[in-house]
Amino acid sequence: VQLQASGGGTVQTGGSLRLSCAASGSTFTSYAMGWYRQAPGKLRESVAVITRGGSADYADSVKGRFTISIDNAKNTVYLQMNSLKPEDTAVYYCNIKTGYRDYFGQGTLVTVSS
Repeated sequence: VQLQASGGGTVQTGGSLRLSCAASGSTFTSYAMGWYRQAPGKLRESVAVITRGGSADYADSVKGRFTISIDNAKNTVYLQMNSLKPEDTAVYYCNIKTGYRDYFGQGTLVTVSS
């Protein structure tokens, strides 16, 4: 399984960014995709996860600001991030959950300046 993420960058506080991640390879057993992030000096944490059926779950810190969506036909997951805060600054990793294991992409940096 390969994951190709895009859409990171630098934005001011209150701004928006949209991350995309396309999965390829042996994805036929996958049942969910999501986004994790890791800020400097902190552990990687789950940001949002969505099942193939469209059921989504969010970290409390991003509820109401971030929206995850999935296009099953394209094997692509999106993360719309609005009202960004400096504490959202992190490397964001795309994730896909299969019947065997989780896979992570290479990460894309999101920087929110104050």
